[in-house]
Amino acid sequence: MDIEKKVWEVLCSEEDIKTRLKELGKQLSEDYKNRNLYIISLLKGSFIFTADLVRELTVPVKINFITTSSYGHDVESSGYVEILEDITEDLTGYDVLVVDDITDSALTMDSVVKHLEKKRPASIKSCVLLDKPERRKVEFAPDYVGFTIPDKFVVGYGLNFGDYYRNIPYVFVVTDQER
Repeated sequence: MDIEKKVWEVLCSEEDIKTRLKELGKQLSEDYKNRNLYIISLLKGSFIFTADLVRELTVPVKINFITTSSYGHDVESSGYVEILEDITEDLTGYDVLVVDDITDSALTMDSVVKHLEKKRPASIKSCVLLDKPERRKVEFAPDYVGFTIPDKFVVGYGLNFGDYYRNIPYVFVVTDQER
């Protein structure tokens, strides 16, 4: 599919994202006040969301990254989650918040949370920019959600198509219509 020739339908505007980030930042700052917050961002898709989210926090935060793979260059998850780069730090005593760009099948988030639980954090919760509950393959609900969206293929604001378009400042759907 050549998405340059297709009509892009904005699903979450740049302004909507900024507004929701402020709301999430306020909520997370209240929920993690006087706690030992450690954010683990799932690369590559969540790096933009994580960077913008942590700038909205008013509490001290430690940040690290895990690289996972379940999509490759496909538009659907392979169903197998591989941790390509893990954190080696001891999580004992930390309140971990796993941040990702999207939860659809929930295979990645479920797998990462179970993996991190073995590192014995004080608590572990999840935060996603986009939640697509219609696509669940495992029973999992993110603790913090930016937007709940319909079952459509989305791109932009960190989400890629063939490793491109992550830099678009909004989330869009590629339609079937030609430009």
